[in-house]
Amino acid sequence: MIMGETSKDVITGGCHCGAIQYHMPSTPAHHAVCHCTDCRRHAGAPMVNWALVSSNDIQIKGSPKLYASSENGRRHFCGDCGTGLFYTNDQIFPGMIDVQASTLHDPSAILPVQCQIQTAERMDWVRDLADLPSFERYPPME
Repeated sequence: MIMGETSKDVITGGCHCGAIQYHMPSTPAHHAVCHCTDCRRHAGAPMVNWALVSSNDIQIKGSPKLYASSENGRRHFCGDCGTGLFYTNDQIFPGMIDVQASTLHDPSAILPVQCQIQTAERMDWVRDLADLPSFERYPPME
């Protein structure tokens, strides 16, 4: 498939500024939420959701920068806006690329999260998020 073409089996995403865009299959090998310290520190978030696809099945327009975040792990991000986009690790999943699923143009277009990984490093307060009050936008100001 040529970059710019779409089908119902292909979904698109990209960085915040638009310098890097990608097309990937709508059915990844897995969709997981990772709680590891490495993901949290790179994203500045309590967890990151990842959609794993074959490196042959993703098309990337633009040139992400690479950062060696561990001995075998490589994080790919936009050098202009800083958006984290991809993770590769040839020791854990050779020939595959993990896509930060929240960078999809429609993150709900892929299958729901199937599991949580690296829970040994999960922050304690994340377990209780469902028990907290929630607001569609901001809480009322008193």
